[in-house]
Amino acid sequence: MSLGSPQAPLPEAVDIAIIGGGIMGLGLAYNLAKINAGARDKLSIAVIERSYLVSGASGRNGGGLRMQWADSANVAMMMESIDICRGLAQELGINLWFRQGGYLIIARSETASRRLYRNVELHREIGAPTRLLSPAEAHAIVPHLDPSMVEVATFNPDDGVVFPWPFVWGYAAQAIDLGVIVRTHSEVREITPAGEGYELGLSTGERLRASRVVNATGAWSNEVHRELGVHLPNHPHRHEILSSEPLRPFLDPLIVDLDSGLYLSQSTRGELVTGISLPALPGYEDRSLSMHSSLRFLTVLGARLTALMPIARALKVLRQWSGLYDVSPDGHAYVGPTPKHANLIQLCGFTGHGFMMAPAVTRRLARWLALGETQPMLKRWDPGRPQGTGPRTEDMIIG
Repeated sequence: MSLGSPQAPLPEAVDIAIIGGGIMGLGLAYNLAKINAGARDKLSIAVIERSYLVSGASGRNGGGLRMQWADSANVAMMMESIDICRGLAQELGINLWFRQGGYLIIARSETASRRLYRNVELHREIGAPTRLLSPAEAHAIVPHLDPSMVEVATFNPDDGVVFPWPFVWGYAAQAIDLGVIVRTHSEVREITPAGEGYELGLSTGERLRASRVVNATGAWSNEVHRELGVHLPNHPHRHEILSSEPLRPFLDPLIVDLDSGLYLSQSTRGELVTGISLPALPGYEDRSLSMHSSLRFLTVLGARLTALMPIARALKVLRQWSGLYDVSPDGHAYVGPTPKHANLIQLCGFTGHGFMMAPAVTRRLARWLALGETQPMLKRWDPGRPQGTGPRTEDMIIG
């Protein structure tokens, strides 16, 4: 299986240059290449990755896929993504370890409970199979859960989990087989206007002209186009996660505690994979591109996890790591043409949810780029939209 190369030869020019070899960049390349396969006039496509594939957020997340959102458009998007994932292993020729054990989202406060009641009503109207559960019903699904910690819960059996790395590898291999150039270990250090398109200056000293450029670099997105005078209000945010020693299988769904931001699932090898949103420290917000781990995370997560699931008190940590969210002020992504730069396409700002949305988002964006199809998401996620004063909290579930 080919996963790109630092030596992959680049032509002088391509129709579309995609910066970023994560799930968004490679998913888009693959979907464009699929359209190419049946087209008379084929697009030339190159993906440029500054490091190795899965070196960024795509290789550092928990792999959750859920349609439990509070926004109808996001519910529909995730219903499409999950439907794609059902056949994607066969399509990409790689085992994604996709399993639909459901998402169990629990609420402990009145505010969180109201959110779940509203979500269930919305999902019923759309046709998503989400149902409301009592503490006893939630305990029946996960017997190790402390039911006293649950006010109300929701469960959707179609939600699931995948193993992130083969997801990216599969897209990369198929895109390459379909003619996409995937160049790794080559950083784009400069983007300069060239006619109606752009010229990219690479760390290798090479120059590449592109009629259109797609910025799919996640938390690094503002670094890429800063010299063009483009300043979107998204920013990086470090998020930590850990996995435990392997345990005998006992947990089917991915659990989310809505009040604390805790989430956990069990991998196919038996590890518990879990993370939490750390409470903000007064006067401090980590917006660096550092991916260090912290004792504070382990302390906060340990207290919340053992309260919710007492069996975890004797759990041994296997490893701990961090990754970067690409956070937008209103919690919505930036997808589409950049203000004053129509041929610079943004594909960023997904605020920790890009991995799960990628199958549907990249298929839709590819059809717009290659075929000119109208896509409502481009209006909703317009990079030029007015920005609010803070994030929307209704859909800010991390898992």
